[in-house]
Amino acid sequence: MKKYKILSYIFTALALILSHLMCITIAYDYASMLWCGRYGLNSAPASVVFLLIIPYGIAILICALVAYLLHRKAKQG
Repeated sequence: MKKYKILSYIFTALALILSHLMCITIAYDYASMLWCGRYGLNSAPASVVFLLIIPYGIAILICALVAYLLHRKAKQG
């Protein structure tokens, strides 16, 4: 049952890494789009970058759910 506990910690860490990576990616892309829009290099508004939250959010939710299920399984055994 120790392996479920270790896997639970791994998936929790993965969810945290993904959330931090999401914040970094969106902040960088937003700033880039903001400056490109200011000088007429793109036609899309900077807020389009926030659509990246959808795939990151799904991945974070999956990792959190797997970590929760593994944690419950580790407690049972």
